[in-house]
Amino acid sequence: MTMTRLDDNVQQERTVFFVVHPLDAMPEEKVETEHLGPMRMTRTVRICLFALRGYLSLMFGLLAFRVLQLAGVIHG
Repeated sequence: MTMTRLDDNVQQERTVFFVVHPLDAMPEEKVETEHLGPMRMTRTVRICLFALRGYLSLMFGLLAFRVLQLAGVIHG
């Protein structure tokens, strides 16, 4: 009795993936967004953005204070 392998009787299809470096790839078509107009914001998004703006203003204020303190303009 001869033994046969499964590969000999069944041919399996394999998916081949080609890797293309981004510098060698064709340029993609860009989406036109000029005709879309402004996006609507929900109340939650608006509150979060104002909170972020306040936080960033506070951090920049503290940074300016520390720089002036290190420069010797403010003694504290």
